[in-house]
Amino acid sequence: MTKYDPSWENSLTVLQEVSPPFIPEQAHAMTVVIDYPPGSAGAPPHRHPGGPAFGYVVEGEMLFELEGQPPRVVRAGEAFWEPGGDVIHYSDANNRDDVRCRFTVTMLCVPGRPMLVLVDDDELEARKHLRVPIDAEQE
Repeated sequence: MTKYDPSWENSLTVLQEVSPPFIPEQAHAMTVVIDYPPGSAGAPPHRHPGGPAFGYVVEGEMLFELEGQPPRVVRAGEAFWEPGGDVIHYSDANNRDDVRCRFTVTMLCVPGRPMLVLVDDDELEARKHLRVPIDAEQE
């Protein structure tokens, strides 16, 4: 006889539910773990051209900023996502200087395309009107 936890149906918690704008044909999923030391500025501005990315902060706090959205802090136990495609991901920095920040990201990727493309200074300047300014009270 197979034994199982009789409360298994109550063990599921939805962290986020979104409708991504697109899922490319022939997409495959890649899950990675990012581990930043205290105070890390994280990756430079980039995009995920192959499709959306879904993440979960395991430890610490991430300063998260996407083009068209104000920066926000995502804490351990919270989920985040980005649509991918042309949207610039400005920040995935460790928001704390006293603890590490560790998070997982599952990205939908297209074979033969990079999972991450850095954005150069000229493009950042050309698209600066799409970046939401930080309110004085947020700082």
